[in-house]
Amino acid sequence: MTDNKLRIDILTVMPEMLDSPLGCSILKRAQDKGLAEIVVHNLRDFSLRPHRKVDDYPFGGEAGMVMQIEPIDRAIESLKAERKYDEVIFMTPDGETFTQPIANRLSMCKNLIILCGHYKGVDYRIREHLITREITIGDYVLTGGELPAAIVTDAIVRLIPGAIGDEQSALSDSFQDNLLAPPIYTRPAEYKGWKVPEILLSGHEAHIDEWKHEMAVKRTLELRPDLLK
Repeated sequence: MTDNKLRIDILTVMPEMLDSPLGCSILKRAQDKGLAEIVVHNLRDFSLRPHRKVDDYPFGGEAGMVMQIEPIDRAIESLKAERKYDEVIFMTPDGETFTQPIANRLSMCKNLIILCGHYKGVDYRIREHLITREITIGDYVLTGGELPAAIVTDAIVRLIPGAIGDEQSALSDSFQDNLLAPPIYTRPAEYKGWKVPEILLSGHEAHIDEWKHEMAVKRTLELRPDLLK
């Protein structure tokens, strides 16, 4: 176990939703290697209300239930009493859109808290006083912030040196340089008459790198021209 590992504490009312995505593949290996520590906390454990309720009706008569400030504040204060956190992130549809550069920056942090929204949302005072960053994975609404939290966690942890076998692989992913990744191929070199581009079989590294860059630019222009702006 290394002292430099990244710790991510996730606050949720649905911890069972995170069991599978956080417990397999790269995320599991990173934790087994001591590169990351991911701890899921049930917000109901911080509730003092009957039946461990964490939500109530909104003031003003709007439909839906709202997550209360008390259990969330208790959970965050409990964690902050043990360590200093770089960011307290709230997963919300109206946050800043999650991007690869954001993942890159967060992967260099030491301790993160991720709060998963649920129901109609959270008491706005939580966002005003307890949260340091608000993130969305897209312009749509999900049942809760658990799946977005898992996505953000995956994107961050896979960037930690040693989390994946070939660190250069992460550096060549789409969006790392505001370009989509070029096409990739593997054996067989020909299948049903569909051939791998000859340049990739040439063994000429400089020419291959030039081709990859050209194809990355071409695909970005065709599919995501907004990235080039």
